[in-house]
Amino acid sequence: MSENDTKQLRTGALYIRVSTADQAELSPDAQKRLLLDYAKKNNIVITGDFIYMESVSGRRARKRPEFQKMIATAKQESHPIDVILVWKYSRFARNQEESIVYKSMLKKDGVEVISVSEPLIDGPFGSLIERIIEWMDEYYSIRLSGEVLRGMKEKALKNGYQTAPCLGYNAVGGGRPFIINEQEYKIITYIMDQYDNHNTDSTAIARKCNDLGYRTKRGNLFERRNIDSILRNPFYCGIVTWDGIAFEGTHEVRLSRERYESRIRLMNARKRPVKHRNVSACRHWLSGLIKCSICGSTLSYTGNQACPYFQCWKYAKGFHKTSVSISVKKAEQAVIEYFEKLLNGEDFSYIYKGNQPFEKDANRIESLQQELDRITIKEQRVRAAYENEIDTLEEYRENRRRLNAQRADLLKEICELESLEEKPAPSQEEVKREIQTVYDVITNPNIDYETKGMFIRTVVDQIVLDKASGRLYFDIIIS
Repeated sequence: MSENDTKQLRTGALYIRVSTADQAELSPDAQKRLLLDYAKKNNIVITGDFIYMESVSGRRARKRPEFQKMIATAKQESHPIDVILVWKYSRFARNQEESIVYKSMLKKDGVEVISVSEPLIDGPFGSLIERIIEWMDEYYSIRLSGEVLRGMKEKALKNGYQTAPCLGYNAVGGGRPFIINEQEYKIITYIMDQYDNHNTDSTAIARKCNDLGYRTKRGNLFERRNIDSILRNPFYCGIVTWDGIAFEGTHEVRLSRERYESRIRLMNARKRPVKHRNVSACRHWLSGLIKCSICGSTLSYTGNQACPYFQCWKYAKGFHKTSVSISVKKAEQAVIEYFEKLLNGEDFSYIYKGNQPFEKDANRIESLQQELDRITIKEQRVRAAYENEIDTLEEYRENRRRLNAQRADLLKEICELESLEEKPAPSQEEVKREIQTVYDVITNPNIDYETKGMFIRTVVDQIVLDKASGRLYFDIIIS
């Protein structure tokens, strides 16, 4: 090898990706062989450490771990990689936005991306041809995705099972009905029993499942959203859904449609926002707190009869056919018994209102961080436009100035929000002490109804009466 050839030696990496949806493309071994052959002919040194291979079909680069590993290596301060070889540009990125972002990022560190099957000429025409190739690849990818989705839709219309099985079921392939996994279904039975028969909310159920060693389908700890998803999933009562298509499945079902629908009505009622009247305007200390499980409306106090009761006002006005009512005596006794259970050690969960503003701030911070990420992408695009002679130097500088100003404003707001301290939520024992105080007030016959109403509203947000079971479901919220 001549001295001139030695000077031209470059260190390279191979990126090999095979999409399972594309049956016509080269195998990984074939791609590797051709890439190594190109490297040898062009004085590019490839080591085993710099061969990145994956078979994931994710359209987004962030979902390709080997790709991300390669980018991170190329951007190291030591600059170990001079060039990245791919069989086609579509293997590097399936959409032009990501292609521009990552290529610009690499170019900044002196790393070139070369498609060995799509040679380009130097200069602006070469850049134009590269963009055209990327546009064609993106169009192909979108078209292929559309064909796959249409195929899945046709399968769904023919009552085929194609989604990943939920907890409690296993797939058998070929679009055939899922079968019950007995070990997993024990968890489903426990969750549904806790909610339907024991007045346990989703947060408490999640905690109990984790304590028992139960895990989700993916092996993770349970969260409230996992429990809610299970409780609301119509698959357990026989309905299969996919992309807006629903059909009556033929898989084994152990949950009745009536029980499922009753649960959904209850969950929807508890989810509705609650607006309380001023206590002084109420005719009973429970007025405005008890809600209908069918429509979510308030149960009105009727005290003109020998046996006063609470009745859903929408039923009284003819909005729905099912009467939802409870006697005042029974409602009062149910509230007292519920508090006694909590004070005697029954597990319960609660929402702390004091954390709501902080949670909103946290959401705002996350939103601002996303805005910062978008500015970074915009900066990469601005630089790419300048480097590809689309923008002038003056336009480039103006765009950078504008983006820097936006970043400064965002960082200032983030700093202000992060300086706020989260008020710690009260412990369950502290909440119990508040409940004890409320209990002492509502059970004292010498205290007026207005005072009782004010005290119970410090710990109870709403009480939902489930007509089917006759149970009262309590939502504890602490300010």
